[in-house]
This record gives sequence, structure tokens and C-alpha cells, in this order.
Amino acid sequence: MNTLEVLAAGTVPYEEALAWQRQLAEDRIAGRLSHDVLLLLEHPPVVTLGRNSHAEHLLQAEGIDVFEVERGGDVTFHGPGQLVGYPILDLGAYRKDLHWYLRTLEQALINTLAILDIPAERRPGFTGVWTRGRKIASIGVHVKQWVTWHGFALNVTTDLAHFDRIVPCGIQNVEMTSVQKEVGQGTGEGLWEKSVAAVVEGFEKSLGVSVLPSPEGAARPRHASLRTPVVAKPGL
Repeated sequence: MNTLEVLAAGTVPYEEALAWQRQLAEDRIAGRLSHDVLLLLEHPPVVTLGRNSHAEHLLQAEGIDVFEVERGGDVTFHGPGQLVGYPILDLGAYRKDLHWYLRTLEQALINTLAILDIPAERRPGFTGVWTRGRKIASIGVHVKQWVTWHGFALNVTTDLAHFDRIVPCGIQNVEMTSVQKEVGQGTGEGLWEKSVAAVVEGFEKSLGVSVLPSPEGAARPRHASLRTPVVAKPGL
């Protein structure tokens, strides 16, 4: 069984998290990191443009950082209340199949939302996860020598007005939603912790991995500026 070290890293600036996951991926490729890692965090408000982005899908760039990155997909928003996951996985230990990997990420999020009592599904022709016709999670990945980085963004208590800045994932007229909106929990109290635990359980089920129980794994010492360094595991 493959091992997955899960790090709940708190709030990390996007540029810093990008450098962190790139370094972890290079370490995984070079064999300096012996197991897979899942970074779970949130970002200050930021817009990212994937390899397939179109300039006209960024509607309002003023007052927010914008990054062009190597992941697939179009334009997306990250910000407070959004649970972002960066899996650093060696697909050689699973399946060397990008299509399989994308569908597995979707299934992990569908499993996550089921734990939170939210019905979720794929939409044919698109990557991501929807519920009741609204998009709740976005996915964009990069793979080098079958090692992955970038990942997914699950709206938990996100201020959905931020998505007015963009055409989310380049999908015209898409309606975005969040865990908070779907469960009808006004304050969102406790939803973050429940969502983190659900994501970990969803990944365990979808990938068939064993979560590394110690916070002192190989990924943590290389990133000294974590604000809330804890290991996420079921029941956290």
C-alpha cells in the first residue's frame, strides 16, 4: 500500500506554495522524497492562469495578484475559505494514465462531498465536480515524469462574489457554489475542519493509500513558514 503524507498548512501565499510543490515534485522525481504528499491549504486572494487560459476570461485583474502557471485548464480564483489540495504523487505507483488520474481526483472529491452529505457528480466534457448543476470544485494538474503537482480547489466557505472577476475555468455562465451554501450553514462554523477530514478520507478511499500519521515527515522541514502545521487525518 502506498503512503500519503498529508499536511494541513494553513494560509500560504500562492507564490510560496507554488515553489514548495515544485520542490517536492523535483524531490519525488529525484528519489529524495520516498513517499507521496498531499498539501492542504488556503491562499490569500489570487487568480491563476493555466496553459489553456484565454485573456478574455480574466474580467477584472485590478487589485489582485495574477500568476501564469504550468497546470492545465483555464483561469481560476483561489482565496480564503477555499480548500486547495496539491497532491505530489508518483503515478508510477498507481497508473501512468493522466485521464485515470483526473477521474480519480474527481472521485476523491465526490467521496468527500458524500461524507459532507452533498450529492456530487461529474459533468461530461468538463473536468471538476458539480452539485445540483453548480460547480463546487475545480481541478488543474501538471505532470512531469509521471509525478504530479497542482491539484484541486474545493469551495468551503469561499466568498463566491470573487468569481465575478473571471469566467471560471473558461466555462461561460457557470454558477459556482460552496459547501457552506449547499448545506445551508450560515456561519460555516466547523465546516473547514469537517471538510479537511472528509478530503483525507476521500483520498484514502479513492487512491487506496495509507495516511502518514507523523507530522515529522520528509515534506515538512523544507517549509519553515507554515502558520498552522498539523497532520490532517480522519477525525481531525
